Amino acid sequence: MSLTVSDVRLVTPEGTHDGWLTIEDGRITHVGRGRAPGNGLSLGGRTLVPGFVDVHSHGGAGASYPDGDPETAAAVASFHLGHGTTTTMASLVTASPATLARTASALADLCEQGLLAGIHFEGPYISKARCGAHDPALLREPDRDEFRALVAAGRGHVRMLTIAAELPGALDVIREAAGEGVIAALGHSDATYEQTIAGIEAGATVATHLYNAMPPLGHRAPGPVAALMQDERVTVELVNDGVHVHAAMLRLAAHEAGPGRTAMITDAMAAAGMGDGRYPLGPMTVDVENGVARLAEGGTIAGSTLTMDVAFRRTVTEMGASLTEAAAMTSLTPARVLGLDAEIGSIAVGKHADLVVLDDDLRLAGVMKRGAWVREPA
Repeated sequence: MSLTVSDVRLVTPEGTHDGWLTIEDGRITHVGRGRAPGNGLSLGGRTLVPGFVDVHSHGGAGASYPDGDPETAAAVASFHLGHGTTTTMASLVTASPATLARTASALADLCEQGLLAGIHFEGPYISKARCGAHDPALLREPDRDEFRALVAAGRGHVRMLTIAAELPGALDVIREAAGEGVIAALGHSDATYEQTIAGIEAGATVATHLYNAMPPLGHRAPGPVAALMQDERVTVELVNDGVHVHAAMLRLAAHEAGPGRTAMITDAMAAAGMGDGRYPLGPMTVDVENGVARLAEGGTIAGSTLTMDVAFRRTVTEMGASLTEAAAMTSLTPARVLGLDAEIGSIAVGKHADLVVLDDDLRLAGVMKRGAWVREPA
């Protein structure tokens, strides 16, 4: 099947221009400027950006990936796809070894079907002092044998592990992860600057939701924030929902890391797309009020109700990023984290036609995955 999309503002890594593109068999075959040759689907001057890539999401539409139910997990992925996330990972929370293995096995089926890009273990090897919305009773020291068993349960689809570098045995597990092709992400950590650098030297390449669940940036004790922002080997995740991080600190991180090392994430939980109320997050209970998710006991922020289309818009309107920079942070950089940037993450010839149409206010107007409309623009 061939399709020409015309009269559109294209956002590419090289910049933004008015033009057109053609799609054949689910891939982009031509990207042009000005008027399209022949007839095509006119988008009336609206903006076309690459499909969003979310490397950290727990749920949405009333369901959670940690539930381990393939049907509801597919519903979560479908919900976020409807908001422009054409590639997503399933993030789990701390649980018992048996629960994590069982859940990973169930989600691996969806990975094999192409609905998920991989599985992310956020915990259980994280700091009790910075555990956030994780059950502290289930936290444990890093264990290479247990980690190997979890990777085996995921049948090659475990893509990321969040770990606190300061824990005994953490550096060994980080090295093990790197050897298994699993991204080691530093987060939920009480580490010093030096301990964080040691984690990076061992092979960690991602910062799990920078600023959140780690010591604040200090001028005498810079802690993990400075180490992670400044190291060229690390991609920093940011939750841009107006709750997790002040806009000034978002701008600071994006300035330090640049669009090429900054990945916007949702960290979404079950309440995304739903109303206020009470929701589960693994073994924990979360209350959502005015769209803000907090633990029912203690009031700690517990994920978000964010979707990636909102994150893109806020990256432009609240952070002052250009459209090209915002597309990098919501698509190309996270695709690179997953090693998928040759296939997805930008509007370029040869890549999958994973695309998002935005109106003049940068609000979602259409979604395409692999050349097929998920939400056809009116």
